[in-house]
Amino acid sequence: MVSRTIEPGVVARIVEDVHRRCRGERSGRPADYIPELAAVDPDSFAICLATADGRIYGAGDVRTGFTIQSISKPFTYALALADRGLEAVGERIDVEPSGEPFNEISLDPVTARPRNPMINAGAITAAALIDGRDPADRFERVRRCYASFAGRELTVNEAVYASEARTGYRNRAIGYMLRSFGILDGDPDEAVDRYFRQCSVTVTCEDLALMAASLANNGRNPVTGEQAASAALTEQVLSVMTTCGMYNAAGDWATTVGLPAKSGVGGGIVAVLPGQVGIAVYSPRLDGHGNSVRGVAACRELSRRLELHFLHVTRAARAAIRAAYSVAEVPSRLRRPTEEIGVLAAHGHRARVYELHGDLLFAGAERTVRTIEEQAGELEALAIDVRRVGEVSAIAARMIDDLRHQLLSAGVRVALVDPDARLRHPGSGIEPDDPMGPVFVDRDTATEWCENTVLANHRRGAEPARTSFGIEDHPAFAGLAADQRSRLAEQFRVRTFARGVVIAEPGSVRSGLYLILDGRVRLTVDGTDGRQHRLLSLSAGMSFGEIPMLVGTPFGNEVRAETDVRVAVLTPERFDGLTSQAPGLKLALLERLAAEAFAQIDAGVRAIAARGGDY
Repeated sequence: MVSRTIEPGVVARIVEDVHRRCRGERSGRPADYIPELAAVDPDSFAICLATADGRIYGAGDVRTGFTIQSISKPFTYALALADRGLEAVGERIDVEPSGEPFNEISLDPVTARPRNPMINAGAITAAALIDGRDPADRFERVRRCYASFAGRELTVNEAVYASEARTGYRNRAIGYMLRSFGILDGDPDEAVDRYFRQCSVTVTCEDLALMAASLANNGRNPVTGEQAASAALTEQVLSVMTTCGMYNAAGDWATTVGLPAKSGVGGGIVAVLPGQVGIAVYSPRLDGHGNSVRGVAACRELSRRLELHFLHVTRAARAAIRAAYSVAEVPSRLRRPTEEIGVLAAHGHRARVYELHGDLLFAGAERTVRTIEEQAGELEALAIDVRRVGEVSAIAARMIDDLRHQLLSAGVRVALVDPDARLRHPGSGIEPDDPMGPVFVDRDTATEWCENTVLANHRRGAEPARTSFGIEDHPAFAGLAADQRSRLAEQFRVRTFARGVVIAEPGSVRSGLYLILDGRVRLTVDGTDGRQHRLLSLSAGMSFGEIPMLVGTPFGNEVRAETDVRVAVLTPERFDGLTSQAPGLKLALLERLAAEAFAQIDAGVRAIAARGGDY
């Protein structure tokens, strides 16, 4: 047996809220035609949800044992199909809705076969089709089949079995009817006894959720990895559950819940959304159809909230986390001073970026929320990039929003990269002052925001980065003698540019060597999304314009003032004049410019390579 854990978090709170809302429903009563079932606690109540990759969420009495009853039918049907094949089983059991109560003593008037394997006549026939050396071995194969779906050993409640065997006259009548019509070849008492035993297997709501999740996962138990049934047989079982699993309430169930399902008079219900999730509910109070009252209500509410109705969407894709990394692994394109680089190297693992893609429906949102919740304990900031997401369901947007609230209350700051408002945050675009966290146009600026959060928390004790320089103490003058710095500084002129002003356009001729004294400039590139994106940001103590000055080529990118910026400019004329006036001084400057240009190109190339050219 593989250990199981009931997960906390956003999805858990939804399950708990549904449990709380349905708990007050007290109509109906436990089954009383089997004395042992009448003796259970009528108000026991549990909801369990298991994803197709094995995560379990639950509320209430999720580990209270009860007998599986008719929920056993699809699993015995699966085993009969595996033993005898689809064609042979189809010669004994039809797959049409009956429109009659589950225990009706009748066969189809045309085919003279049980109408489907979900009513008692079909279930007893399926039990009779199980292979084995003797009756004990045949039942043991049934029990092992259930155990493989549940992921743990299951046992029979002998008291319930004895009670069913003692009072099951109607089922015996069905067995003899089947024998008289040639549907059963062997002893009808043996088949009916096996049916009584399979109905008396003890399960919990948690067991049933994992059994349903195994059906959702193409017959493979998502926790143990065991293939409990083949994918093809699982498809057949789910198809019959869709039309026949809720007996003569199947039509109402299909329209209001919209999931393949099976109920049992013990108070359980299982429901399956293929590829995504299995649901189990336990509450012994039954309605007139023999279905759990609270169970039906809870499944309706879960289907509505989580948008699980199998006809709700036509797109099969689900969102997943395409990439996740810390800002230490993939930094922003802001060239930072050495002091800040050191802080981020030590603490950058405390901020992460998550890139999503595909359609963001419940299953994809659950995986995303779960992954972030698992890592949130060591984080101070994170950014969620949804630009590659296609369709976003309402429940997915709600879950991400709940996650942001949860993280914010825990002291973790969250940003979105969502320029098209796919997650339906207020407004039509960027909301930098949103108390829930800012919303950015591109991932690079969100990464910088994450870095700034880490720096604000951990820069204490580190030497603060300089934010202002004079001409002579600019790093471009490093290594020059005092008189050289003074002579060179005389060649520069100070200029200021307001935020947003374009300093150099792509393709423009060389206009000077620019030393940044205060503020920041941004080198931009046109993205495939039609927006301008940052290639690199440069701050005080850095320079630009070196390549056009050294090589004579035009500017390759737009240079724009990211903030109000003050620069010292060496014009082309003065730069060229140094060749004759001070060749040694020019050579020293060229060495510094070449080093700076290389560092700038290297930073840009590494930033692009880290993201595959993405922004």
